Amino acid sequence: MLSLTVIAVVFGVIFLSELPDKTALASLVLGTRYRASYVFCGVAAAFVVHVALAIAAGSLLTLLPHRLVQGVVGVLFLGGAAMLLFSRGEDEEKVRAPADQSFLKVAGTGFMLILVAEFGDLTQIMTANLAARYSDPVSVGLGAVLGLWAVAALGVFGGRLLMKRVPLALITKVAAAVMVVLAGFSLYEAVAG
Repeated sequence: MLSLTVIAVVFGVIFLSELPDKTALASLVLGTRYRASYVFCGVAAAFVVHVALAIAAGSLLTLLPHRLVQGVVGVLFLGGAAMLLFSRGEDEEKVRAPADQSFLKVAGTGFMLILVAEFGDLTQIMTANLAARYSDPVSVGLGAVLGLWAVAALGVFGGRLLMKRVPLALITKVAAAVMVVLAGFSLYEAVAG
């Protein structure tokens, strides 16, 4: 059964974590060069693949003892917060223009760019952690996909406007704070049992 609470929490965490990520910038660049709807289709499909892989990995973690999983999840959330706070901003992704502007070429370019750039990325690891934490793969998957799609849509359709209005440093700090809170809950559960 779907949990709206889990979907909302996962959406918020993934959305805030993905905003300052390189793939949001890549979506923005692709959206300014090519037909936005084509780009979004390719990017959205790639995010579905990544979330499915992350959910599978997180579901495997639930087979381990609960306290151990909560301890690992807590440490990984702290690591994610540190990565957000201490990583340098990345330049725009270098994207080769497809020879033609057909749907398959543009969507394929977006799909391949995100597929490669997001593999093992912070949000994929966080999605696996959240799947292990909540033991609700459908709700976690839905929240993660919606969060990633929302960031992709902002990047593809309105990224320039967002970055003019909301400082990237603020977005990064809010995402890191949310991860620290989640780490605290996970580590508390690991210790308290």
